[in-house]
Amino acid sequence: MASVVFYFQVHQPHRLKRYSVFHTDPFYFDEKSNREICEKVAEKCYRPTTSKILDLVRRHEGNFRVSYAITGTVLDQFEKYAPDVIELFQQLAETGCCEFVGETYYHSLSFIYSREEFREQVRMHTKKVQDLFGQTPTVFRNTELIYANELSRELALIKDETGNPRFYGALCEGVDNRLGYRSPNYVYQPPKGEDGEPLMGRDGRPFALLLKNYQLSDDIAFRFSNKGWEEWPLSAEKFAKWVHQINGDGFLCNLFMDYETFGEHQWADTGIFEFLDKLPEAVFDVAPGQNHFITPSEALQRFDPVGEYDVPEFISWADTERDLTAWRGNAMQWNALEETYKLEKQIKDRVIEVKAKPDAKRAENMTHVLGDWRKLTTSDHFYYMCTKFWSDGDVHKYFSPYDSPYDSYINFMNVLDNVRTRLASV
Repeated sequence: MASVVFYFQVHQPHRLKRYSVFHTDPFYFDEKSNREICEKVAEKCYRPTTSKILDLVRRHEGNFRVSYAITGTVLDQFEKYAPDVIELFQQLAETGCCEFVGETYYHSLSFIYSREEFREQVRMHTKKVQDLFGQTPTVFRNTELIYANELSRELALIKDETGNPRFYGALCEGVDNRLGYRSPNYVYQPPKGEDGEPLMGRDGRPFALLLKNYQLSDDIAFRFSNKGWEEWPLSAEKFAKWVHQINGDGFLCNLFMDYETFGEHQWADTGIFEFLDKLPEAVFDVAPGQNHFITPSEALQRFDPVGEYDVPEFISWADTERDLTAWRGNAMQWNALEETYKLEKQIKDRVIEVKAKPDAKRAENMTHVLGDWRKLTTSDHFYYMCTKFWSDGDVHKYFSPYDSPYDSYINFMNVLDNVRTRLASV
C-alpha cells in the first residue's frame, strides 16, 4: 500500500517598490505590482487549481485528500485582492479532506535569527488559520522546508491550550546525504534529546518527520513540460505506476511542491490540469484497494517512525545544494539579514514603551513600523539577492523583480535605513 501525501506551499511576498536614498516616505511596498501579480496568479493557478481539487475531493467522495501551508502574507493579499480564493479554500476545509499546515506568518528565516520572533509568527499564523479555516495546525512546515534537528526540539516545546504538545511533527526535505541508503518513503524521527529520550509530539506519539520525495515531486513541479526529458510526456497513468512502485520500499509518497506549479510554473497548455484531473483515479486504479491519499497528520498518526533522520546542519528544498545558500550565500545577504534582525529588539522595546505610556498616535506609528519590519523578514527579499549562476541562477532570475541581485540589495537597504529613521522619530 502506498499512501500519497499531497502537500502544497501557497505564498506571495509583499514586493518592495523602487526605493532610492532620496525617498523619505514610509510606503515601501509596491501595491500596484502586488495586486497585479496576485490577480494574475489567482487567475492562472489559485482559482482553477483549487476549484479542480475541490471537484476531485467531491468526485472521489473524500478519498482524495490534500494539505496546504498558506502564508500569512498571501492570505493578507487574498483578503485585499482576491477574496473569492479564500472562499474556495474555506469550501475545501469544510469537506474534511484538506489539512492546513503550520508556517511562519511572514515566510521568514526567523527560526535562524530570533526564536522569540519565530514563536510569535507561528502564533500569528495559527490564529489566522483558525479564524479563516476553523483548523488548528498540528503539523509544521518551516519556510522553504528549512530544517535542522533544533527545529524539532523547538516545535516539541510548543503546547496547545491544554498544555500538551501541539504538533505531531514536521515536514522537511529528504536529502540524500542525510538519508544515505534509506528511502524517504517512511516516517522518521529526530535524534533523541539530551536526556536520551525521544522527543514527544501530540497525543503521546514521538515527534516525527515526513520527508519530501524530491524525485517524484520534481517530476511534476519542474520536469513536467520539459520536452527534453526522457519521460516526457508524463501521463497520470505513468506517474501512478511510479507511485505504486514505492510498495516494498516504504509506505508513503510525499509529494511536496509550490501550488503555483499548476498553471503558473507549468502553464495550462502543458496539460498540467488534465494530469491533475486524472491523477487520483490513476493512483486508485493501478492497484485497486492498495493506494490512497492521506493528510500529513493522518500519516503521522498512522505510521510509526522507522529510524532517526539526523540533520545537525540546516537543509532546505531550495536549489541543487538544498542548504541555506539561496538566502545566505553571499556577503550582501548576510549583511541584509543581520541588519534586519538587529532592529527587532529596538522596535519591540519601543512598542512596549509606547504601551506603557498610552499615546494613540505613537502606538499607531509603532504598529506600522513593526508590521513593515515583519514584512521585510520575508525570505524572498534575500532570495532576490542571490548571486548563483548555472541552472539555479536561472530559477532565481525567474522569481526576482530586479535587474540584478545588487539592485535588490541596494533597494532593500534603502528601505531598512528608512525604518531606522522612523524608529528614531517615534
